[in-house]
Amino acid sequence: MTRALHTSQLTSLPLLGRGKVRDNYAVGDDRILMVTTDRISAFDVVMGEPIPGKGELLTRLSLFWFDRLGPRGANLCPIHLTGEDPESVVAPQEREQVRGRSMLVKRLQPIPVEAVVRGYLAGSGWKEYQQTQAVCGVPLPPGLRNASRLPRPIFTPAAKAAVGEHDENITFDAMAARIGGALAERIRDVSIRLYEAASAYAATRGILIADTKFEFGLDADGTLTLMDEVLTPDSSRYWPAESYAEGANPPSFDKQYLRDWLETAQVDGRPWNKQPPPPKLPAEVIEQTAARYREALARLLG
Repeated sequence: MTRALHTSQLTSLPLLGRGKVRDNYAVGDDRILMVTTDRISAFDVVMGEPIPGKGELLTRLSLFWFDRLGPRGANLCPIHLTGEDPESVVAPQEREQVRGRSMLVKRLQPIPVEAVVRGYLAGSGWKEYQQTQAVCGVPLPPGLRNASRLPRPIFTPAAKAAVGEHDENITFDAMAARIGGALAERIRDVSIRLYEAASAYAATRGILIADTKFEFGLDADGTLTLMDEVLTPDSSRYWPAESYAEGANPPSFDKQYLRDWLETAQVDGRPWNKQPPPPKLPAEVIEQTAARYREALARLLG
């Protein structure tokens, strides 16, 4: 495994932008090199310390799911991978920054809505249900509890926010008003199919996918294409099946350990206010967070 990478520094390609985790570089005018760093964010704030191995792990998981769900597998949706070696488009001295943590992808017109699918009631969905008996305008049966399995998966989109701001849950009608009804319906339908296929496989590996978010774009021909990362612990809520019970969230294979620690962390002797700068992460928190990502990979890929 290569050493931890907090921020890539490629000079052979133009930098398009840095997200919370990924650094994107232009490869000509039709492709993007996505470098998945070891950065980690919580409460929409990027931590100062990387989680060693996280970027390679997220890339391996995304490639696994793209292969399983895309044209070479279940063929549920076109995907953004070009099939080319990411190391082939950078200078030789920069290959170590790219190796094992990058994808060379088609440049698409991104859809400005996150496609969220929920199979269980958790997180913001549980909070909203307690107030309205619905999630993002989708009515749900009475009497559900925290972590209840839903009668069937529901589609609950979110409007994408700028880096450092919170995504906003919206109704399907609001999504349709933004991008058009026909496209909204296509995204909803394929998202639910992707979730159902992934959940069925994950269940055989002892993992429940409580919810996940997909991102899509359109190519030059208007073809809807699955892009970005897919079904990783950063974009999904993974629960160990053996710990599942209604009424409370099981310990998840993601950054929940980090979030829990941050709830009691201090900056300059005061409780952290969830604004930059974040607290400095102790070595134990870094290792415990990394261990949860590693377990997710080990369970899913064997």
